[in-house]
Amino acid sequence: MSHILIVDDEPDILDLLSITVRRLKLSPITAGSVAEAKAMLAEHPCQLCLTDMRLPDGTGMELIQYVQEHHADVPTVMITAYGSIDVAIEAMKHGAFDFLSKPVDLEKLRAIIQSATKLEHGTNQLVDSDPAPNILGQSKAIRRLKSQIDKVARSHAPVFINGESGSGKELVARAIHQLSPRRDGPFIAVNCGAIPSELMESEFFGHKKGAFTGAHSQKEGFFQAAHGGTLFLDEVADLPLVMQVKLLRAIQENSIRPVGSENEISVDVRILSASHKNLQNEVQKKNFREDLFYRLDVINLAVPALRERQDDILLLADHILSKLGETFQSGPKSLSEAAKEALSGYAFPGNVRELENILQRAVTLAEGEAIECLDLNLKSLPLGSEIPTNELSSPASTATTTSAPPSGSYSLQPGQALETFLEEVEKDILQKTLEECRWNKTAAAEKLGMSFRSIRYRLKKLGIE
Repeated sequence: MSHILIVDDEPDILDLLSITVRRLKLSPITAGSVAEAKAMLAEHPCQLCLTDMRLPDGTGMELIQYVQEHHADVPTVMITAYGSIDVAIEAMKHGAFDFLSKPVDLEKLRAIIQSATKLEHGTNQLVDSDPAPNILGQSKAIRRLKSQIDKVARSHAPVFINGESGSGKELVARAIHQLSPRRDGPFIAVNCGAIPSELMESEFFGHKKGAFTGAHSQKEGFFQAAHGGTLFLDEVADLPLVMQVKLLRAIQENSIRPVGSENEISVDVRILSASHKNLQNEVQKKNFREDLFYRLDVINLAVPALRERQDDILLLADHILSKLGETFQSGPKSLSEAAKEALSGYAFPGNVRELENILQRAVTLAEGEAIECLDLNLKSLPLGSEIPTNELSSPASTATTTSAPPSGSYSLQPGQALETFLEEVEKDILQKTLEECRWNKTAAAEKLGMSFRSIRYRLKKLGIE
């Protein structure tokens, strides 16, 4: 039989929590110190560990770290003094599933226990399977991301997902939800930048009938819709400061007040958020509240850009083409070898979303069964290069690489096509780099931050021998 381990040096607290656990038809065991807790974990299989912060021979934080190292399949919940939110956040950063404030809200305690104990048959059992099958890729960056997703899914801690536009932040959020004990609950995704400011409070918290002009019926908000599940706030940096204050309170209190209502409603949601902006920079610019930042960014996940996972490009392309074939009710088109090289050597500033758009257009325009380079209509930007169009006359704008390539003075001539100009700039950079490397293509590719396959394709395309 598995047990719920309760660690506290106050007998009254142990008794109260034990009674609550028994009412859930679970088996409590107790310990009064860190040492006793370690002994109990060694002797008894446990589904969950509830620990006070202050213990006679150490702290709950030390116990959480010990459990993470030696009993990683046991979720932990920190019990802190009222208002010790900084301690609670730190505990979740160290791997705690959730936290409770004293005096303990027994309703919340029951909800946390029921949620945490679902993990017994959850993600920690997925030993040989892919933890996030909705995220395609075998690159090192994606394998690392999937491993992180598998770990954070076991917690109730807020997660901030950072990544460029089109990199797949919502896919990551959905994977976390699907692997979490909340997977049977709703997943509500909200684009914070797409909601008119005058409607935000109503959209997030709901409203009562007659609360304002046009409120002809009662409406539940995003928090109520996500009750028991996950609320994903995409582009959270776009929230106005007034709404940030209200969001912070809802997260802190686990309750919301619909517009026009005098009563608060308890909500049980896990908050995931994302933005293509750097939230720390937004805090420094006074565009984002620091206290809200620390509540959202308890755990940070970085989604790699497509150019950082080059090995996955063709795998993703095959998957997208297969899906497009189903959509158009035709056999999936294939990529010619030249088209494969072109995609592998492209920087994809728009990430996976841009790859999808490129292939959808190519499938529509391609005349034969195979998609050729011309069908892709790629911009003339090799992997590792970045040429901002608003700084075309600047030498520094010709390339941004891990090692600065030689550059001359470039300027767009009156009447000259941009595509032709960019090809000339690229050709000049490649030729000068090859000359510096004594026409060693491998060395030139490394200097430009490109793969050998990519530079070979670019040289062939531009007629450089």
